[in-house]
Amino acid sequence: MGQSVRNQSTIGYIRETATKFLDRETAGGIFLIIATIVALLLANSQWAGAYHHFLGDELLFEFSEHLSFGLTIEEWINDGLMAIFFLVAGLELKREVMVGELSSIKKASAPLLAALGGMAVPALIFISLNLGTENIKGWGIPMATDIAYSLGIIGLLGKNVPRQLKTFLIALAIADDIGAILVIALFYSNELSWIYLGSGMGAFGLLLLMNWTGVKNLIWYIIIGIILWYCFLNSGIHPTIAGVLFAITIPIVPKLDSKILKERTATNVTNLEKTELEKLNPLQDKKQQIILKAIKTDTENSRPPLLKLENSLVDFNAFFIIPIFAVANAGVKLDVNLIEVVSGSLGLGILLGLAIGKVTGIGIFTLIGQKLGVSELHITLNWKHIIGIGMIAGIGFTMSLFITNLAFNDQELIKISKISILIASLLAAIGGAVILLLTSNKGRKNIVK
Repeated sequence: MGQSVRNQSTIGYIRETATKFLDRETAGGIFLIIATIVALLLANSQWAGAYHHFLGDELLFEFSEHLSFGLTIEEWINDGLMAIFFLVAGLELKREVMVGELSSIKKASAPLLAALGGMAVPALIFISLNLGTENIKGWGIPMATDIAYSLGIIGLLGKNVPRQLKTFLIALAIADDIGAILVIALFYSNELSWIYLGSGMGAFGLLLLMNWTGVKNLIWYIIIGIILWYCFLNSGIHPTIAGVLFAITIPIVPKLDSKILKERTATNVTNLEKTELEKLNPLQDKKQQIILKAIKTDTENSRPPLLKLENSLVDFNAFFIIPIFAVANAGVKLDVNLIEVVSGSLGLGILLGLAIGKVTGIGIFTLIGQKLGVSELHITLNWKHIIGIGMIAGIGFTMSLFITNLAFNDQELIKISKISILIASLLAAIGGAVILLLTSNKGRKNIVK
């Protein structure tokens, strides 16, 4: 009985966190749209020079005369803040694997297959158009789905989109993030420094050991996590991977389980009733203060560390990190012939990969899963929903821009890639929104009839 209550309490809290995550990400997507517009305005204004100069300025921390550490503003954003972005993605992934949409084969199969198709087909389209050229390094660019932007668009559609479709998109995007993380780790890393890599894996091992031995205090995890990030920063493997590894080690079991919390709270409430509640308030009665503090401490200790960390970071991630990344990376000067950009093999590969390849791959692989009987769609969803959400999944923005910076050093190739990503994401957003709106309106007309 106690185990059942404990499990129900934990699962309920995790589901509440998932709901908050969806709401925050939806609002964060709107902030991201605003940040993108700001970046484009800055890059194409009289302040463009100051904008790029600021991103190139070094932010230096000097601890002593012989010990200092510095990165440019752009590097702090792309290598530092984005490590936190990946940490949140990793925490989200761990939560979904435990009790969410990836917690069982039956739940996970449809979005996992969709994500696999949504990565494979765009990559194949890009490779077919760029094989044998220097552009081939960008094959990972059209594979990504931007969860913040996608949920922002879905949020703007409101009740026109079934909640099950939003859940499908979240699971798909999480699986897509896993693919992007693996692609970055395996194909977009530099020459390895075995000393730093070994040190980083040692820090990762220490974090796992802390989890295994029951350490719950997040402060110790954060300290070792910063060391892990620094080691990966200098290892040749992109430091954002450290964020994912760090997330894996964060404990899910709380310091105080629900059964003990219930017993201790009951005792504290009984003791509280014995105080002079009718005459004195907590400010006047020290006994009440002590009991209330004990209840607060016990309640805090009953929250899983993973969810505490995720909840503390998700707002920062949605409303600061992702918009700041957009301001720093979406600012591309539109001083080129757009037709030439999207008709070249690089631009066309990205455009077709995101706007066409995503929806094609998601649709085909979802259909295969249905035909083979390994997955099934929720009863409220139909194939028009899948096509619409497949189009919206073609918004590659954040991760596509991120991979662009890893794939190319040539500023001209970076510019072409970014413009193509912006155009493809815009087309995908508009196309997906129109399809979902038409599907919703048609459904309502049928209900009326």
